[in-house]
Amino acid sequence: MSIKKITIICILVSFAIGFKFLNSASSKDAPHTYHTMEQVKAYQDTLLRAPITAGQYFLPSSSCRGCHGYDLAHNSNINEAGEDVNLVDRWESSMMALSAKDPFWRAKVSQEITVNPAHAGDLQNKCLDCHAPLGSFTSKFHGNTHYTLAELVTDSLGLDGVSCAACHTISPNVGFTFSGNIPFDTSLVEYGPFTAPSVGPMQLYEGFTPTYSPHMDQSKLCSACHTLITQTVDTFGVSTGGYFTEQATFHEYKNSNYPGNNIKCQTCHMPQVTDAIIIANGFTGLTPRTPFNQHVFAGANSFMLSLIKSNKMALGVNVPDNHFDSTISASKAMLQSKSINFKLTLESITSDSAFFKVKIENKAGHKFPSGYPTRRAVVQFVVTDANNDTVFKSGIFNNQYRVIGENPDHEPHHNTINQSNVSQIYELVPGDVNGNFTSILERAAILLKDNRIPPVGFTSAPPIYDTVKSSADAETDPDFNKVGTVEGSGIDYLHFAVPLAGAVGNINVKTKVYYQSVPPKWVDNLFTFTTPEVNTFKTMFQAADQSPVLVASDSLNSILLATNISTVSKSEIKVWPTLSIDGRVSVEAEYGTLIKSIEVFNSEGKQVTELTNLGYQSAITLYLPQISGIYYLRITTGSKIIYRKVVKS
Repeated sequence: MSIKKITIICILVSFAIGFKFLNSASSKDAPHTYHTMEQVKAYQDTLLRAPITAGQYFLPSSSCRGCHGYDLAHNSNINEAGEDVNLVDRWESSMMALSAKDPFWRAKVSQEITVNPAHAGDLQNKCLDCHAPLGSFTSKFHGNTHYTLAELVTDSLGLDGVSCAACHTISPNVGFTFSGNIPFDTSLVEYGPFTAPSVGPMQLYEGFTPTYSPHMDQSKLCSACHTLITQTVDTFGVSTGGYFTEQATFHEYKNSNYPGNNIKCQTCHMPQVTDAIIIANGFTGLTPRTPFNQHVFAGANSFMLSLIKSNKMALGVNVPDNHFDSTISASKAMLQSKSINFKLTLESITSDSAFFKVKIENKAGHKFPSGYPTRRAVVQFVVTDANNDTVFKSGIFNNQYRVIGENPDHEPHHNTINQSNVSQIYELVPGDVNGNFTSILERAAILLKDNRIPPVGFTSAPPIYDTVKSSADAETDPDFNKVGTVEGSGIDYLHFAVPLAGAVGNINVKTKVYYQSVPPKWVDNLFTFTTPEVNTFKTMFQAADQSPVLVASDSLNSILLATNISTVSKSEIKVWPTLSIDGRVSVEAEYGTLIKSIEVFNSEGKQVTELTNLGYQSAITLYLPQISGIYYLRITTGSKIIYRKVVKS
C-alpha cells in the first residue's frame, strides 16, 4: 500500500474516539468513507454526470436556493397561513451557515497553530473538518494531507460552512464516529426525511438523486461533530498520549431521558410545523410534506450572531439584516424559554440571617450550558433593604462584564454561598498538565471543573459517563442532579445564607441567571497574540455589545424580617382566627386606629393578595388563598406598619 494511501486512510479514520462507546462499522456494508479514497474516487467516476464535474462531490448551497429558497410566485415553501418558511433563508443566518466565517473560531484556530506550529496541519484538520466540512473532505479526497485556513479563505465550498450538503449527504451509518470524522456518502445522493421523493428535478438539474432515509430525522445525524475529543500536549507541545473531551453535546443527550421519550435534537433546533408544505419551487403536482422541519438552527449564541451581523462586509457575509434579526430572536427565545426553569424560595429567617434556595432545572436535552467551553451561566443574587441599600450581592458583573470576586484560575462549584462576591458559575474549565486553567485547547489535559447542569435522566452509570462526567465538586454536592441518592433530577439547588446585620426594615431579593458566549477571561490570552485573525476578532469584539444575556429571573419583595414580627405591639390590631379552616380572617383596629391597606404574603415571602384604597376602615374581612400553609399579613395604618402571622389549615 502506498504512503499516500496510508496517509489518506489515517486522515479519514483518525483517532476520533478511543473510548468504549465507539463501534466499528462492518466492512461489507460500510459507507464510502470507510473504504480507501481511491476506491471511492473510482466509484464516483462511474456515477458523475453534469453539472457535477470530475472531482466535485458536493453541491454548494447556491445550487439549492432555486428550489428550496424564496418562491417569487409564492406557491411553494409557504405555510398554510401563506407565510414564507423556505429552508435557505432560515439557514443562511444561522451559526451553522456561518461556521467557517465565525471570526472567534478563526482567531482561536490561528492562536492554536501559533502556539504549536509543528502541529498546525493536524490542528487545522481537526477544526476545519466540522467548521468547513465540504471543503475539508474534498481537499483530502484529492490527496491533500491537510486543509488549512489559508485554503479556506479562497474556497467557496469550504466557506459555505455547515451547508445543505454537509448534512444531507451524511451516510445513514452515522453515529459511530466522532471528532469530525463525518461519514459522507459521495455516491451523488441527497438524503431527506420524506418517503417517495420526486427524483426527476434534482437528477435533471443538479445530478443528484434525492433519497429517503430515517436518519435525517434522528439525533445521530449531529453526532460526528457534536462530540469532540482532542489529543493532549504538554506546555512544550509534546504529546502526552492523553485525550480531553472538548465538548460532548451528543453524548450528553444520549445520557438523558430524551432519546427514550423520542425527543431529538431536531425537535428543538429545527422546530416542526404540521402544515403541509410544498418544499420545491416551480414544479406543479408535488405532494405537500408534513411535518416540516424548519431550518432555523437556533442555539444560544446570539452574541456572535449580532457581532457577525455588525461586521458583514468585513467577513464576506451577504445575508439580509432581517434574516439575522429573525435568527437572533429565535436564539434568545430558545435560551429564555426552553433552557431552564428557575425559582427562588425563602427557606427560613432568624434574628440575624435569611436563608434562600434557588432551584435551576435544566429543560434542554444536554447540559446547560453546552457546547464550546467558553459558554457559561452566572447566577446573580442581590438582597436590598427598605432603603434600597445592598445587604448582600453575588454574581455581579463589572463594566468589562467580568464577575466580581471570581477566582482567577477557576471559581469552584458551590452548594451554599454565605459571603458577598462569591458567585456560582456553571461552566466547563479545562486544565493543562500542571493543573492550571488553559484556554489553549490542545493543552487541555484534565477537567478542573464541570458543574454544568445535566439533563433529566443523566446518571454516572452508563459507560459513556467518562466522556460526559461532571467534576468532583459537583458530584459531591447533595443537591446537584439528585434527589437523596438517586441521580437524574436535572436540577441543582443553590443555597444562600444572607447575614442581616444592619438591615433596615423588610428586605427584597432579586436573582437572575445570565449567559455568556465569550467571557473576557477566555480572550485574555488570545489577545496577547498578533495574527491577522486575532487582530480582526479583537477589533470586532471590543466594539461589540458584550452584555450577558438574561436567561431567567425571580424575586421576593418585602420579606418580613424576624425582628419585625417579634417586636410589634399586638394591642392596636386584632386578627382572628389565627388558624383558619375556610381561609376567612377578620382584621379589626382598636383604640382609634384605622386600616389603610392589607397585603398577604406566603411563606416564601411572595405577595398573594393586596387590599388597597380601603379608605381607612376600622374592620376588614379577607380570605386567604385556597392552598394550606403559613401566611403573613402586612397591615398599614395611618401611622405604622404592623405584621401578623396566620395559618390556613
